[in-house]
Amino acid sequence: MTNRWLPVEVDTKSAGPDFWVRYHAYRRLRHAETRPDDPITPDDVVEGEMKREDPYELHFRYEISDGNQMLSWLTAGAIRPGTPGYDTNKHLLWVEGSVHRHHRRQGIGRTWIPLLLEVMERHSHTTLSVGTEEKSGHSFLKWLGAESKFTGAENRLKLADVDWAMLESWIAEGRKRSPDTRMEVYDGRLPESMWDDYCPQFSSMLNTMPFEDLDHGEIVVTPPMLAEWLARMDFGNRVGHWMLTREPDGIISGITDMVYAPYTPTIVHQGFTGVRPDARGRGLGKWLKGAMALHVRDLYPNAWWFVTDNAGSNAPMLAINRAMGFRTYREGSEYQITRDALAARLQLR
Repeated sequence: MTNRWLPVEVDTKSAGPDFWVRYHAYRRLRHAETRPDDPITPDDVVEGEMKREDPYELHFRYEISDGNQMLSWLTAGAIRPGTPGYDTNKHLLWVEGSVHRHHRRQGIGRTWIPLLLEVMERHSHTTLSVGTEEKSGHSFLKWLGAESKFTGAENRLKLADVDWAMLESWIAEGRKRSPDTRMEVYDGRLPESMWDDYCPQFSSMLNTMPFEDLDHGEIVVTPPMLAEWLARMDFGNRVGHWMLTREPDGIISGITDMVYAPYTPTIVHQGFTGVRPDARGRGLGKWLKGAMALHVRDLYPNAWWFVTDNAGSNAPMLAINRAMGFRTYREGSEYQITRDALAARLQLR
């Protein structure tokens, strides 16, 4: 290990212009490597979001640079003490890191191991969780001794190839099978008056997602957390769209949401889609997905793609997406390793 590979912690709230020049150059290089055909988020949006205080998560950021060139970047995150859901998530440290493509296989990635152990020990985290969709990432994490606990993919739908008549038939079938169910549409933001009703039901649906063998805690969304998320969307000039199905007794039986940003006009991101377990088998998922697709197509005629992430084990949602025309763009896995196993691996280097 050489001194130029020494990790340096970065406080993005006080970082100077030299750091941001290095960081954005590195970010563009990584974008060209992993998403070469996609528009890139503007520098000012990225900087603003990285400088903004997060009341619900802790963020640790580090760089390894050689002069004015960034060679590696690593971020780690964890739930902040006092946040709803802390007790079941406090043992987890989520990490994302990369190495400049021209400086790999030089031991730079291994340089991060002692630092990650120190962060885990300092904050009492016992499980490290890292995702990758790149061959080099899989190789490194397997060498590290981490185990693949969850598989998924980024799937993309080319709007020019969609069978829109089929989606209209899904909507008609959904209405026919659930004539007393009401569809609600919200563009821009969810009204604050419904947050107390929406958040616990949204949380409940999120916790029905398949996590395979991933060590994870409870997902909790509260009205203040939703307010923070919407504020971040406003800051980033992103526009949210929600559709809900609501039963006669007022229960939300299904949710789907999408997000659009004007600086990536060809892409609209599909977020969560879920149906309550006791409401499944009525075609609500198809109704929601079909209605949202038609709605967003009309709102954004310049969009070319819908983009979403799916668990490899989520067969019902994958079936709907495949029928719509979604195809796999990038596959990835989430790896995990315990702090003790990571420490043992460090001793064997």
